[in-house]
Amino acid sequence: MKDILQKIIATKQQELEHMRQKKVSIREALLASDTGIIAEFKRRSPSKGWIKEEGKACEIPLSYQKNGAAALSILTDKQYFGGHDRFIMEACQSGVTIPVLYKNFVIDEMQLYEALLCGASAVLLIAACLSVQQCSALLKKAHALGLEVLLEMHDEHELEYAELEPDLCGINNRHLGSFVTDVETSYRLAERLRSVCGSATTTNPAPVLVSESGISNPQTVRELREAGFRGFLIGETFMREPQPGLALKEFIAKI
Repeated sequence: MKDILQKIIATKQQELEHMRQKKVSIREALLASDTGIIAEFKRRSPSKGWIKEEGKACEIPLSYQKNGAAALSILTDKQYFGGHDRFIMEACQSGVTIPVLYKNFVIDEMQLYEALLCGASAVLLIAACLSVQQCSALLKKAHALGLEVLLEMHDEHELEYAELEPDLCGINNRHLGSFVTDVETSYRLAERLRSVCGSATTTNPAPVLVSESGISNPQTVRELREAGFRGFLIGETFMREPQPGLALKEFIAKI
């Protein structure tokens, strides 16, 4: 019996180590992509209500992948966004292999384990939800679990969070208090953000810049790339269409 128990424990240790190993890198996926689009599976918005209540996580994310997405963002908040952790699992089981961002309002370490267990490659940390100390602790824990971090900021006062050395720095063009969206926010903060991050080194590569929300025109993506962005998180523009994957394909063709 002891030999069997030891064998079980050894197998369990291997399983846990495999889970801790770094997943598919969303950072590298964006750098290697010609478009850098992070297509979002978003069924509901707290300000606009249901966008696509019947949207299926076993269909739309895979369609995004087939039609050129560099990575995916999947909302997992239940009450305000109609999401669920199982949506990431359903997407992965459907055949999704590109990186998946666990998008939620992460305020506790337990949520990092949820992201890991459902198969995400990265997690979103929002500066407006966390103190610098809280964000630092969660970022370090995420990295220890093999998860990359997209750190989201939306005004000048939050740029100091970029000093925590996240894998990706996101500028949210939507104000989380008023939900007013203005893409000029990305242009305004891009240069200041690069100065905060400093020069890249071998041990500390510069974070990839991601513009989030309010992007509905391919020309905007071209202009944001010229401003230094390599990731573009787009959700409602695609999710409001009858076939989000095909809407993504048509969008990419115009970039």
